[in-house]
Amino acid sequence: MMATFLQLPVLLQVVLACVLGSVVSIAIAGFVAFRVKAHWIPTFVSFAVGALLGAVFLDILPHIFEEAKQPGRAAAFILAGILAFFVLEKALLWRHHHHGEEGVHEHDHGRSGWMIMVGDSFHNFTDGIIIAGAFIADPKVGVVTALAIIAHEIPQEVGDFLVLLHSGFHRRTALLMNAVTGLAMVAGALLGFAMLREVTAWIPEILAIAAASMIYVSVADLIPGLHRRTALGESILQVTFIALGIGLIALIHAALFPHV
Repeated sequence: MMATFLQLPVLLQVVLACVLGSVVSIAIAGFVAFRVKAHWIPTFVSFAVGALLGAVFLDILPHIFEEAKQPGRAAAFILAGILAFFVLEKALLWRHHHHGEEGVHEHDHGRSGWMIMVGDSFHNFTDGIIIAGAFIADPKVGVVTALAIIAHEIPQEVGDFLVLLHSGFHRRTALLMNAVTGLAMVAGALLGFAMLREVTAWIPEILAIAAASMIYVSVADLIPGLHRRTALGESILQVTFIALGIGLIALIHAALFPHV
């Protein structure tokens, strides 16, 4: 089967790898998230915090600063991204307040969900470019790269799914939104295949926007919600699940990239 796959045209290999990768990672994330009981979602949001911050600080930021020819420029894009997400959240807050939806709610009217989807789309777009470049260099390298990206995406997709549920989205809507952001990987792969040299030069900046969204949603939206639950038992669970989220990202990264 692998031999047949490697005999296909390179562009078809790239598209199939991205589509299958998106389907597999989202299906596994959905399976895990659909089995989470509703009253457990606030606790599992702690896992989302750990997975998102783990992906940013253990994977995305090191990659950005290793690849960026101008690290200061990449850092400026991260800062600009955080400020942009702050403005976006302000706009969403203004919209809800303008329509008389003020009050205390367990969820946030979808704000953090929408922002994490924007960031995830940028991240998937970049993954598509990376996969396209790997297949152009060598189809076998492309297969390994695609498998590594899929494995690395699964805990993050679970985290995204839990953020959407925490943000008030229905489970099926959350699954559909994750599927839509998965299309960004295909779009990135197609654009990367057509304009690899030009697009590759912008990978650090694109990843910087993805990192900014994950940092902002984790620190500005999710962690403050965790602080509202102050019971000792819940606090211990929160710390435990944050550590599990970070630990899972670290384990996968160590398994896939043992020399990094």
